[in-house]
Amino acid sequence: MINNQRNLSMLMDSYELTMAYAYFKKGMKDKEAVFDCFYRMNPDKGGYCIAAGLEQLVDYILNMHFSEDDITFFRNKYHFDEDFLDYLKDFAFRGTIYAVKEGTIVYPNTPIVTVKANIIEAQLIETMLLLTVNHQTLIATKASRIVRAAKGRTIMEFGARRAHSYDAAIIGARAAYIGGVDATATVAAEQDYKVPATGTIAHSFIQAFDNEYEAFEAFAQVYPDNCHLLIDTYDVLESGIKNAIRVAKEVLEPNGHRLKSVRIDSGDLAYLSKKVRKALDDAFMSDCKIVISNSMDEYLITSLLDQGAPIDSFGVGERLITSKSTPVFGGVYKLVAIEKDGMLIPKIKKSENIEKITNPGFKKLWRLYSKSTGNSICDVLTTRDEVINEAKEYWFVDPLKPWSEKLTTDFTAVELQKTIIENGKLVYELPTIEEIRAYVKQQLEHELWVEELRFENPHVHYVNQSKKQYQLKMDLLAKAEHMGEN
Repeated sequence: MINNQRNLSMLMDSYELTMAYAYFKKGMKDKEAVFDCFYRMNPDKGGYCIAAGLEQLVDYILNMHFSEDDITFFRNKYHFDEDFLDYLKDFAFRGTIYAVKEGTIVYPNTPIVTVKANIIEAQLIETMLLLTVNHQTLIATKASRIVRAAKGRTIMEFGARRAHSYDAAIIGARAAYIGGVDATATVAAEQDYKVPATGTIAHSFIQAFDNEYEAFEAFAQVYPDNCHLLIDTYDVLESGIKNAIRVAKEVLEPNGHRLKSVRIDSGDLAYLSKKVRKALDDAFMSDCKIVISNSMDEYLITSLLDQGAPIDSFGVGERLITSKSTPVFGGVYKLVAIEKDGMLIPKIKKSENIEKITNPGFKKLWRLYSKSTGNSICDVLTTRDEVINEAKEYWFVDPLKPWSEKLTTDFTAVELQKTIIENGKLVYELPTIEEIRAYVKQQLEHELWVEELRFENPHVHYVNQSKKQYQLKMDLLAKAEHMGEN
């Protein structure tokens, strides 16, 4: 039985608890730390991602606590001492969360969420933070790609039955709506998150009657103002479209109603949609829309439209709700600073894989915009104490070509991360889902360069560093050569 009042505080990796206990025993429970959540590569080799999941993350953090049953489990499983169990009994997140606004266009190696808290608090939220941000960012980004491929045509999310769990279905529908889809088939997503739910009939409804015409007639009689018919149960051209037109003429139109749409869910979708469009137009039903479903994604949608398929709307299921082409979003959570003698000391992770070297320190993330065009120029990472002065020319470093410093002028600088939770209290007004959705649309239409929107070989958005931040990274890399020594 699904527990609608479940406490997700135990959704964590075991090593978070073992590390927390070790920190506690070594007297480090009050030591402050800073962690960044970021990712290294855009899914589908795309040009951008859409940050999503902040609302659910905030809800989790504000309500995080451990019950008596949880404490008993800890005592039996891990044999923690009673002092640590008392600490967990009274646990509440009292740190500070910084994050980009939900719906912000983001890029690799820039912090989406930054956590500044005592090291135990910061460590215990790791799994849920990553799970929430990774999943919704992945689905919102995939949805955005599919919506762009449709070029203004309606997109409906049909993926619940292929999702990886009931949570993935409901939360995935939320993320897809943020990314731009128009509706979902999942009723709970409307009830919980105000994502418009839509749906008509399945093949089973048509099979339940003696013949296709009777099924269409029955549905038209019950839903005369909202009649949408699925025409591929038996044969699209020989029976489906003919029976749909017949019902429109014999049942709907005599009573002042119109057939809203027909849906095709199998076969050669380009060929069939052209034949169906002609049949509808010949029957003076040019207002009747054609809906296509069956394993849609941005690539198939693009192909269908390139073939001239007269499609008005797409139902997109498994390839959206699972992001089938790139099903994993590689967000990570890394320590970037830790307190020592009252100061935050920058930390770096060094690796033989260049892409796994972290950007150290408690940072700021800026986006620079051209004053003349409004397009984003680049993102810039700076140290926490730096301020970018718009009144002066600004020099920064491209970390991929550090020998070539960059200069920009006539720009606007916006600090992207906002304070969301401060000292354990929510200090940020969470936007509505419609506001998040509108924010995504505004960025895609007015801030990104069109070259970033290409599906193939998109322009790589520049993520630069201030000279001070870059030098800090180089200094720590040099120092890291000796960190493993006694």
